[in-house]
Amino acid sequence: MKLTRQTRTAGLCLALTMILGTNAAFGQEWAEKMFNKREHDFGTVARGAETVYRFELTNYYKQTMKISSVTSSCGCTSPSVENETFDTYEKAYIVAKFNTHSHIGRKGATLTVRFAPPYRAEVQLRVHGNIRSDVVFEPGKVQFGSVDQGIEKEQLIKVNYAGRSNWQIVDVTNDNDHFEVELEEKSRYGGQVKYGLLVRLKDNLPPGYVKDQITVVTNDGLADSQRIPLIVEGRVVPEISVTPEALVLGDVPSGESVTKKIIVRGKKPFKILDVNCGDDCFTFKTDTESKPLHIVELTFNPGAQSGPVKVPVKITTDRGPNRDAKLMVSAKVVAPEPTVEPDSESQADNDDQTKIAVDSARIAGTASK
Repeated sequence: MKLTRQTRTAGLCLALTMILGTNAAFGQEWAEKMFNKREHDFGTVARGAETVYRFELTNYYKQTMKISSVTSSCGCTSPSVENETFDTYEKAYIVAKFNTHSHIGRKGATLTVRFAPPYRAEVQLRVHGNIRSDVVFEPGKVQFGSVDQGIEKEQLIKVNYAGRSNWQIVDVTNDNDHFEVELEEKSRYGGQVKYGLLVRLKDNLPPGYVKDQITVVTNDGLADSQRIPLIVEGRVVPEISVTPEALVLGDVPSGESVTKKIIVRGKKPFKILDVNCGDDCFTFKTDTESKPLHIVELTFNPGAQSGPVKVPVKITTDRGPNRDAKLMVSAKVVAPEPTVEPDSESQADNDDQTKIAVDSARIAGTASK
């Protein structure tokens, strides 16, 4: 049987389709390997509590990956995607939110993550937990928001229970030394129990984001119902800040210097005691006055080196521990292009050619006369 060109092309397309179909059906392991875990137990949580888990995945491949969608098999869990498109060694997150306001009891869901063509795949994640209808947190999490460094802040959480008249909170565990908890029973009547849970953010917390949890421990009979988590979130704003936080110098010719200015601000007047990066290529110029804003001159002297440079800079002040500023300085030192000089023989040849041209012009001028 003789195959025409059109028939051969159609056969090739069919074969490629079959291969891609086979990979989609059986070749899911490459996608599963990107996830650090594919199942999470929320445990026992209170009704109305903020309950979220982020599944982390890392792109270990040369190709750029894209998550086209994620769906949930149950309304008890709402999924979303952070960083849908991610390159080699970049991370993405599948966020699973347990809907504790609208569901109660033991719930579970399968989240289906779909990757977009040309690297099509599906990965299933599983979440489950027990939403207690008899315990309610108001609000559903401890949210401090933005807090200035060195400032103490508190938030009161109401814990309401409906059920047994002898129900109690017997303990509140906390593994973070930077905040503390006070518990007070407010009322107890006819199976209705109310507690006040005061969470205090200490003034010694270093700058950065706070994301942790405390655990309310009850006298419930079932072991898996005794521990109820409560999320704690916030952000401590540093007293001393630097602008920009990352200074990019770009291409710097080898052997040449470049000077830039950075701004260091404080909530109160302060002195800069030292600017250091541990690299001899950088020098800094500042003053010793006490004021809320300083301008620091940074000079980069790359010398004869070439290639990328990335150096952390630490600015020490007189405001005490954890009152330093940090920034990252990066540059690319570019070596000068080599100049090619003609050798002596080539130069002599050029001189001879020039002399011949001049002599020819003189002869031609004499003949014309």
